[in-house]
Amino acid sequence: MRYILLPLFLLTMLYSQAQQPLKTEHVFIVTFDGYRWQELYRGADKHVINSKKHVRDIAATKKKYWAETVQERRHKLMPFFWDTLVKQATFIGNRDKGSKMKITNPALVSYPGYNEIFSGYGDPKIKNNSTPDNPNNTLFDLLQCNANYKDKCVAVASWDAFTRIFNTKRSGAAVFCTYKCEGGNITSNNTTYNSYSTNIPASNQYSEYDTITYRFAKEYLHRNHPRVAFIGFDETDHFGHEGQYDAYLDAANLMDKYIQDLWNFIQSEPQYKDKTTLLITTDHGRGGKHLAMWRHHGWPVAKARAIWMVAIGPDTPAMGEVTRKTSKKVFYQKQVGPTAAKLLGIDFYKGKKIGTAVDILVK
Repeated sequence: MRYILLPLFLLTMLYSQAQQPLKTEHVFIVTFDGYRWQELYRGADKHVINSKKHVRDIAATKKKYWAETVQERRHKLMPFFWDTLVKQATFIGNRDKGSKMKITNPALVSYPGYNEIFSGYGDPKIKNNSTPDNPNNTLFDLLQCNANYKDKCVAVASWDAFTRIFNTKRSGAAVFCTYKCEGGNITSNNTTYNSYSTNIPASNQYSEYDTITYRFAKEYLHRNHPRVAFIGFDETDHFGHEGQYDAYLDAANLMDKYIQDLWNFIQSEPQYKDKTTLLITTDHGRGGKHLAMWRHHGWPVAKARAIWMVAIGPDTPAMGEVTRKTSKKVFYQKQVGPTAAKLLGIDFYKGKKIGTAVDILVK
């Protein structure tokens, strides 16, 4: 009898271990709009950083961000990512090491990209940034229908299109954007917070908005402790379009500091510590090798299909940079939302074209 019971016992133990609940209770998604995988994984581009057309002070910019090796360059640009985060997280999308992540929507611009992230579907009917209220259900629609998450989610962003992307009229999601200064206070969607004391990194409305976005988001997190949060930064895309490569690099460097501050905040709050997964990605890439193309994206720019993703949390293994050897799979933008849902223990919307969760990010 014991020879029969022993295998049954072992099978029961294995099944029990496989059914262990996930530790993630909160998910934060952060996007760097239009930030290329090239800068994340290679640091400053040697062709663009030496271009007088795209850099106002080449010597000063190279002093901040240039080095001879890829490892040194990317560390100078994003020190928290490459000194701390890479040791605890999983990095997807370094094509130099055979890791690929792609967009499936054909437009390769922002609104279609954010729809793909949050609806799990690269909808070909969403063709541009002027699309009205999103016809597709998103992660926020799903969460608002769940008693455990209803009114416990927030989106804070620098771009006013997010009220349409999340279709707040339908979903009822809390989405804050379109900032105004009134009487020394910051207001967003009729919600007022205390004024912020901060240094604006560049004389540009987008950099101001991104700074406000982060301060606003952090204060909201501190006051309300939502279970799911989205923070959408815009500077990298704006400076990319403007062809201001020095400002683009400064924006990436600033985002690195904000991610460091956000992760430190998460780990310092008892409600979030060791119970929160942070997913960081982008809505689209940009042009590749040719100097004139780095600033562009959209359907004619095939290189803009290449994107990246970083994940850190209690249920995500610390793989560091994914390589061809560690995973031969190609990952897709449409998998981001379903990954967030799986980490929260809920089923994403079913559909033939809906993405599935990224398996290597969930133990």
